Amino acid sequence: MTHDREYLLDFSRRYTQAWCSKEPARVAEHYAPDGTVAINGGAPTPIALVAESFMAAFPDMELLMDDVVVRGDGSVEYHWTLVGTNSGPGGTGNRVRIGGFEEWTIGDDGLVASSLGNYDQTEYERQLAEGV
Repeated sequence: MTHDREYLLDFSRRYTQAWCSKEPARVAEHYAPDGTVAINGGAPTPIALVAESFMAAFPDMELLMDDVVVRGDGSVEYHWTLVGTNSGPGGTGNRVRIGGFEEWTIGDDGLVASSLGNYDQTEYERQLAEGV
């Protein structure tokens, strides 16, 4: 099922707010019960685990919604910027600002069935070590 642009924009805004809530369960509410995210070609992982990991690593994390691209075939790209200080357990204390996007497959229920997350891993690791 293809969802209209207004639904997808509203969904994306709520998804962004969920990430900023610091509550992994709120992020997971945007995914189907068995929904997963695979980051940079990695193994599909439950979104709650991924959200928990980032929220622990960046306690002051803010996620900014940069764009939502809805293609004619119904596929969706959610573009974001993560800003935060890596001050969680074992963190470097450095500030990070990294952009990326998720390629979503939206199910008939209007939730993310699967996501392919993408960001520049090399730049992310550099910022962890040296800061922005």
